[in-house]
Amino acid sequence: MLALRIALRYLFAKKSHAAVNIISMISMAGIAVAAMAMVCVLSVFNGFTDLASSRLSAIDPEIKVTLPYGAVIADGDSLSCIVASVPGVAAVRQVLEQRALAVSDGDQMPVKVRGIEEGYSDVSTLSELVIDGEMVDSPSMNCALLSVGVAIRTGARPAYESTFFLTVPRRLGRINPAFPMAAFRTDTLVVSGVYQTNQGEYDEDLVFIPLRSARTLFDYSTEATSLDVAVDSGFSIPQVVDGISSRLGDGYIVADRLKQQESSFRMIEIEKWITFLMLLFVLVMASFNILSTMSMLIIEKEDNMRILTSLGASRGMLRRIFLEEGMLIAVMGGIIGV
Repeated sequence: MLALRIALRYLFAKKSHAAVNIISMISMAGIAVAAMAMVCVLSVFNGFTDLASSRLSAIDPEIKVTLPYGAVIADGDSLSCIVASVPGVAAVRQVLEQRALAVSDGDQMPVKVRGIEEGYSDVSTLSELVIDGEMVDSPSMNCALLSVGVAIRTGARPAYESTFFLTVPRRLGRINPAFPMAAFRTDTLVVSGVYQTNQGEYDEDLVFIPLRSARTLFDYSTEATSLDVAVDSGFSIPQVVDGISSRLGDGYIVADRLKQQESSFRMIEIEKWITFLMLLFVLVMASFNILSTMSMLIIEKEDNMRILTSLGASRGMLRRIFLEEGMLIAVMGGIIGV
């Protein structure tokens, strides 16, 4: 403790050369600024993660059940009943997703069509992102909910008198070369609303339609590409994921929101840690200023060192005095920065 008390006195005592005090303050300020930058930047990246999670949670369900390699689930109704029986599952809704060509008022574009089952609001808060019109998922009304990108490129707007066409190649049946148009199937829908998530993946080319309409358009009966699951408030998501996985076996992929957007969140994490390493390097470089401060202080206190040696101080004690003073500068700078 004697070495620490001497180091504290050297740190706060007035020096005979003002340059020593100035260099000490510069060293402390450099560490403080580097520490402050690390806290601020990492907090911003954590905010990016939370923001991405909050925006994606409006589209992505809490849990999604799919087959590997994008295969279609043969009997979505039966699988939905099995998943619904797992403890902690509050709701299960089937989804069928395929590609199609959208046409409206002469404008056309390829889109990703996602057929959703009635009551889809039980597993998603998509309706909260509607910026024009409303979300209608009733099978009795053949309505489409467009992303803002589709609405802009096709000129479609929510109106019951306007029509929106989806065209796809027939999946089943034989093709008549004499009548090529028979090789395509077209469905006419009414645009009920337009949504916006501020996420390019979902705002560019995604269209939501009723599941029954999607199955008719793509020549399916009970098939689905995924099951969207909502978790009961009394259960945790990992707990329900484990329950569904054990019930279905290894043939299915059961993913929470983090796994559904694994590439996006991994990119944010990589950027965060690269930035952290860069700021850590800056902090290390700032810490080297302490060496110059200690060198100046040793020269300043050379007479004091002779007196302490005469009183019986060892060389190890003298080293600890300046080592602990350097640590005090680093710790105080870090605390100020934080």
